[in-house]
Order: sequence, then structure tokens, then C-alpha cells
Amino acid sequence: MSLLTNINKAFDNRIRLGIMSILMVNEYADFNTLKELLDVTDGNLASHSKSLEKAEYIHVEKQFIGRKPNTRYSTTKLGRAAFKKHIDALEQIIKKQ
Repeated sequence: MSLLTNINKAFDNRIRLGIMSILMVNEYADFNTLKELLDVTDGNLASHSKSLEKAEYIHVEKQFIGRKPNTRYSTTKLGRAAFKKHIDALEQIIKKQ
């Protein structure tokens, strides 16, 4: 079996990897927090979060706080399992070197 078998293409981009990394250690994060931590544009964050949402790896919750819209992200069970498998695969590759 190839060392790359469990590498997940959904996480091969640094922004998607960053989103998942942040959400794995936090119950949730809102759009502005992710944008600030990852130092990305609104459009970049929106498109990458949409791709993770489409894969059902993250849950997106839109709400209003006062009169301001707020978008909050959290991982799904599927997303947590897929990301853990991806990280485990990366660790296996590192150990082989």
C-alpha cells in the first residue's frame, strides 16, 4: 500500500488545512477569527470553507449578533475523522524518512 493512500486531497491546500487545524482544537470559530488567524482574503476563506462544507467536513451556521451577520464554523464527525486520518498518514510518511 502506498504511503499516500490516506492523504486527503481536501486538505492539500494550506488554507483548508489551516481551517481544519483551527476547528479541530476549538469548538467553533467565526469567519473573522479564521480570516485573521489564516491571514487570507474574504473570497479565499469563503471559497475554501465552501469546499470543506460541500465535502461535509465542516458545519456552517449563519446568525445575527445584534444587527451584524455572523458566520460560525465547526467540524463535523466526518470531518474530524477524515482530518485525523490525514494527519496520521502525514505522520507515517514523516516516520518513514
